Amino acid sequence: MAKRGNSIIKGLEINEIIAMLNKAYADEWLAYYQYFIEAKVIKGIMRDAAIVELTQHAADELRHATMVADRIIQLGGVPLAHPQAWFTHTNCGYDEPKDFDVVAILNDAIKGEQCAISVYSKLADMTKDKDIITYNMVSSILADEVEHEEDLQTLHDDIADFITDLKKSMA
Repeated sequence: MAKRGNSIIKGLEINEIIAMLNKAYADEWLAYYQYFIEAKVIKGIMRDAAIVELTQHAADELRHATMVADRIIQLGGVPLAHPQAWFTHTNCGYDEPKDFDVVAILNDAIKGEQCAISVYSKLADMTKDKDIITYNMVSSILADEVEHEEDLQTLHDDIADFITDLKKSMA
């Protein structure tokens, strides 16, 4: 654990930060897997566009997990070392895809991003002006999660508009 580096943290318990970061770490791994598997099983209209988004988001979630793990270690903690712990520490949970339709998959993914936005907003509020390193990392991840939600919502809306237009043209 970096002694001087951690001395810049003001007004926060390091163990509390580590605990919250471990919950975010669990979320990132579960989000990574959810995107990975969704990209493999997804079916329906504009499937290829959805696969591109889901695959990119999976890579981003894995990158986030790495960032969070590195910060946990810098703070003197240990990232959750067993995948079973992800399920007991997660904020956002894991929604096993059961309906492989592109719209259902996108709805699940949007819900996950909205949860991540809430988690990282809370972490940003907690660390602002108290732990600049964690705050900067969390802010960067939060920006990605907001962008992910926007990407997924736009794709969802494009598909919904296409279906509506198709129904009108067939009527």
